[in-house]
Amino acid sequence: MPGTLARHFFWAYMMKTGFVNIFGKPNAGKSTLLNALMGEKMAIVSHKVQTTRHRIKAILTEKEYQIIFSDTPGIIDPRYKLHEKMMQAVKGSLEDADLALLMLDAQDNHEEVHQVFSSLRLKSPAIVLINKIDTVKDLLKLEVLKTFFSAQDYSKDVILISALKKTGLDNLLKRILEFLPEGQPFYEGDDLSDMPTKFFVSELIREKIFQLYHEELPYHATVLVQEFKEKTTLTKISADIIVQRETQKGIILGEQGSMIKQLGTLARKDIEAFLDRKVFLELFVKVRPKWRDNETHLREYGYQ
Repeated sequence: MPGTLARHFFWAYMMKTGFVNIFGKPNAGKSTLLNALMGEKMAIVSHKVQTTRHRIKAILTEKEYQIIFSDTPGIIDPRYKLHEKMMQAVKGSLEDADLALLMLDAQDNHEEVHQVFSSLRLKSPAIVLINKIDTVKDLLKLEVLKTFFSAQDYSKDVILISALKKTGLDNLLKRILEFLPEGQPFYEGDDLSDMPTKFFVSELIREKIFQLYHEELPYHATVLVQEFKEKTTLTKISADIIVQRETQKGIILGEQGSMIKQLGTLARKDIEAFLDRKVFLELFVKVRPKWRDNETHLREYGYQ
């Protein structure tokens, strides 16, 4: 993979290695944690719920270990086939986890979160992560949360963190390694993910839709990269923004195309930083009625 997606390592074949998968309700901070642990922007983030739609694997390799992290969609009750695909990604992550990270926002209702964690029926050991501790002024509240989750059967440990501030992550990484077995690395190359570069490009464009547009529109939109050509001086990218209604297309475009120009500019800057080279980006808006409930469209847009 080009640019910031690659690192080069040399390691012995026996090391701490395994799959560590992150679960939680929407907006618990899972993607922020993944990015902080990797030191790279692997997953898009937004203050809006359900930003993450795919299982995103990130490969953290050092001389002593290889950890394959998975960021998963927030756990919800499905309303569309798209939601069902998202929850299938969560289910698949439950099957292959050597260690589960169960993440909650410190401000969440802990009884509701407990019900979600219990419903997962984990087969692997789990560490509960109480995130966003920087937003809690009452330290007693944090102690109550820690005591509550420490008493649960699914919890092997409880760690207080702030993924945004990177507080507690060194301790978390140390504890993760204690749970992982020794073995050969699963990935021999220098890639940071098993996902294609086109996927990350589409996600960066979709992130800007979440940032620029309000209310329900981002949930009705997806992005499909149609062309990705690396030329001598730049990379040419053509992508479709898919929406469900003509009125949504008008909102994406904006008056005289003002909004899609802004979207393209912001997305191009992030993609250039991601690929570490110049980018020519073309964006088109297409209407596909009820695509979120259409199996054919979902497969075409990468929701397997």
